[in-house]
Amino acid sequence: MSFLQTPLIGLRADHFRHPLDFEATANLKQLPGLDVVIRNLLGPIAEQFFYLENIASSVLVGEQQLPDLHKLLLDACKVLDLEPPQLYVRQHPVPNAYTFAMRGKQPFIVVHTSLLELLTSEEIQAVIAHELGHLKCEHGVYLTLANLLVLAAGQLPTLGGAIAQSLQAQILEWVRCAEFTCDRAALLATQDSKVVSSVLMKLAGGSPTLSGQLNLEAFLTQARAYDDISNDQLGELLKQAMTAQLTHPVPVLRAREIDRWASSKEYQSLLQTRPTQSGQGTKTAGGWRNW
Repeated sequence: MSFLQTPLIGLRADHFRHPLDFEATANLKQLPGLDVVIRNLLGPIAEQFFYLENIASSVLVGEQQLPDLHKLLLDACKVLDLEPPQLYVRQHPVPNAYTFAMRGKQPFIVVHTSLLELLTSEEIQAVIAHELGHLKCEHGVYLTLANLLVLAAGQLPTLGGAIAQSLQAQILEWVRCAEFTCDRAALLATQDSKVVSSVLMKLAGGSPTLSGQLNLEAFLTQARAYDDISNDQLGELLKQAMTAQLTHPVPVLRAREIDRWASSKEYQSLLQTRPTQSGQGTKTAGGWRNW
């Protein structure tokens, strides 16, 4: 089953990039040579290892292999005006999806079997589109650095680990901001904010047996309560402390953000005017990131 929505021909990343993503990316660009520093810490093997390990342990989706998933990918790419990457399914008990793009290699998306079992077809397409958002926005370079830093912090000697941990905090800040942008890509592909919010709700507290009993409106009310509780100085400090080491914003915050953007003039204008400038996606050097 596929859900082809309004194609956004000529869509560019800056048409939907979240303001926090703009700001965080600008901050990272002020760190000259960041890419070189981190890759020198780990050497040339890390990227190749991640690439080979993923494709060796997963099933490549195509016209003859899980064709329904393949169609969801192609339709999402058509809406987002992006060249299709490869899509793999991997046996794993933790619901997750991530994107990997390495220099000289075709980028690919990996979706865990436990996530597929948790979601409807529309929700799976939202996850795929979220990952496509990383490619559309050329997040790849910094995503690879984030994951290499996680590895570095645990495996490098004291000095290298200290450098890695210092840089990691700055890159994790960027990653959390980038996730807001990719949730917008998921919304543009599905064109239904409830589908995107439902994915976030299920990731927060769903299971194959519980998912059908979850109430999306109650979850969105919960998201608003999160803002009410943390709208003073103490609440803001607690939020920052709680999220400092996370690679993603908390699910209720992501649901609130996408609910707001779905009601914005910016989003409605994208659907009504359909960007016309050429915006075909390009393969980028880069990395992988959890959904």
